[in-house]
Formats: sequence, C-alpha cells, structure tokens
Amino acid sequence: MDRPADYSSEGSPATGAARVGLTVLGIETSCDETAASVVRLSPDGEATVMSSVVHSQIDDHAAYGGVVPEIAARSHVEMIDGVVRRAMEGAGLDYGALDGVAATAGPGLVGGVMVGLSFGKAVALARDLPLIAVNHLEGHAVSARLGARVAYPFLLLLVSGGHCQLLEVRGVGDMTRLGTTIDDAAGEAFDKIAKALGLGYPGGPALEKLAATGNGERFDLPRALLGRKDCDFSFSGLKTAASRLAQACETELDRADLADAVQTAIARQLGERSDRALKAYAERHPLQQPRPAGEATGDAIDHRLFVVAGGVAANRTIRTTLEAVATANGFAFLAPPMAYCTDNAAMIALAGAERLQKGLTSDIDTAARPRWPLDEQSALADPVHPPGRKGAKA
Repeated sequence: MDRPADYSSEGSPATGAARVGLTVLGIETSCDETAASVVRLSPDGEATVMSSVVHSQIDDHAAYGGVVPEIAARSHVEMIDGVVRRAMEGAGLDYGALDGVAATAGPGLVGGVMVGLSFGKAVALARDLPLIAVNHLEGHAVSARLGARVAYPFLLLLVSGGHCQLLEVRGVGDMTRLGTTIDDAAGEAFDKIAKALGLGYPGGPALEKLAATGNGERFDLPRALLGRKDCDFSFSGLKTAASRLAQACETELDRADLADAVQTAIARQLGERSDRALKAYAERHPLQQPRPAGEATGDAIDHRLFVVAGGVAANRTIRTTLEAVATANGFAFLAPPMAYCTDNAAMIALAGAERLQKGLTSDIDTAARPRWPLDEQSALADPVHPPGRKGAKA
C-alpha cells in the first residue's frame, strides 16, 4: 500500500448518543488473541463492558517461542465466528441492538487483522450498521477509560510487545507523539531475553516471576541514550547484552539474578523517559489558576494524569516505578484493569464508540494496515524508522 487509506469519514455525531448512548461490538485480531466485546458508551462518557471474550493462542505458539503469523491467522479464521457469538450472547443482545461495529484495522500481523476486519465488514453490511476501523494502539490509549472515569487530556505511556511510545492524548484521533522506541519495544526485550533464559512463552510474565527471587545488583547492564535529552527509548543494547549473559548462567540463582537485573533496567529506562515527558507536559499545560474575568487560560488544564497502558503495564515492578515517577511530578497515575492491559476487544469497542459519537465512521473498502502510527503526521515528518511501502512505523 503506497498511500495510507482514509479510515474515517466525517459526519454528524451519532444521534443516539444524545439519548441513550451507543452500543458497539468490537473485534480484535491483530496478533495472537481472537477477541470480541460489546461496550455501551453513555452520553456522559461512561463506558460499560457488557461482555468481553478473548481466545488466547498461547498454546498454539508456545513450541515456537513466539507468534507464527500463519498459525495466528488460521486460528483467527477458525475462532472468530464462535468468539463473536459468545460476546453477543454474553451481552444478552442481538445484532439489532447495536449502533455500530468496530474492528481493528491495524497495526499488527496483517493476515490476522484482515480476518477480524473482514468479519466486522460482513456484520456491518448484513445489519446495515456503521463500520468503525480502529487503530489497535488507539484502543490501548483509551483502555484506562474502561475501568474509571478518565477525562482528556492525559499523558500516555503505551508499552507493549511491539510498541513503546509516549503520547499526549486529547481524544480519539487527536494525539501527539512525544517519544518512541528507535529499535526494540520493551515487551519485545522481555520476550527475547526470557527466551535466552530458557523461559516459556510468553516471556514477560515468566521473567517477572523468576525476577521475584533474584538480586540483580550483581549484573551491570548497559543504559541506553544517556546523552540524549529527548523522550525516545532503546532496548536493543540491553537485549543483546542480557542474552549473552544468559548463556553464562549456570544455576537457577544466576538466572533469577539476571531476570531481576533486566526487569530493573527496563523499569528504570521507562521511568527516566517518562519523567522527561511528564516535566515537558507540565510545562506546556499549567494547571488552571483563578484569573480575571475574560482573561484567556491558554493551554491550562484542571488535572494532570499519567496513564500507562499495554501488556507491559501488567508488570508490577514497572507499575510501581512509574507510579512513583508520576507522584514525584504531581500527576495522578492510572493503569487499566489487568484484563484490559493485554490485547482485548473491549478497548476496540470503546474507541469505536467514541469515534461513532463524534460522527467518525469508515468506508466499507477500508484496508488492513500492518503499520499505522497514532500520530501519523509526526511519524512521516520526523521518522524514527524509514517509511516503507507499508507506511510509517511509529
């Protein structure tokens, strides 16, 4: 795909939102979970998860130590109908009660993305419902709103297996990238180092469990980008160094100590870059103060919130580190409930409902995208990874 597709058509806000809210079916198939969910978004912005079904493919990929795209896509084809049916039954609704269908359209393993997006298109066509193509990363960005009333704007650290970004989030379709990884994501580093240590798949939870019994102070791991003052990340050097050290580990204690050192190093880098972003965000957005009548408030806001989302947000050590950084900078801290940290369809349904509420729907010929930055303008203007025929990466 030489040019990115136009994913949203601007229209009038959904009229149902002003009365009873919006009920949206969400479908997620970007990696190795086949998921469906029904979410109701009230006119005042409160989200209710009416059902959430996730079929994990962990057992299908465990023997390979990672996700095999062809196996993932085949499993999505086999499971999608049953998973969606269970989600609708769990919500106690038929398709006539839906206001729209939201499906992940990227980024991700494009074979899997095509399965869920095609199913969503079929439902939309058969039931004459609006289709909302959702960026998987935007789903993570709004996921904290599934467990609490969260007002925009907020600063987001999106940290997962494939992505590591700091973003200013003002609403769906309105996000600015402050920093991103220049090579590997934190979750990828967890998985690759866990594999080098001989741990099972997925590696992140296994490494966290092993680290709980270790003392990482005996290992001196490299610290990336120390001379840079931006908010970008880099985990490739850490991954390489730790993988080499893993080959020399002879005992379970050695492996536990290295796991703890790795977890601490990843948490430290996430904390350092987040600290920079929090300070920059606070400088741009001073808290509102009483002002003379008629005086403009500029970019002043009435709250400062730091949200951490994505699969790596389930790691307790990382949560503790980031919460301390947020507190030190005067920000409230919030992470989604554990069930919504990893890939799920409730976040896709919510992002779709928020888009539908604003009148943003998608054409039925919308294509699946393996790459789809949240802040596409920044990704194209200041690329960390050179854009290819699949588009800008991050």
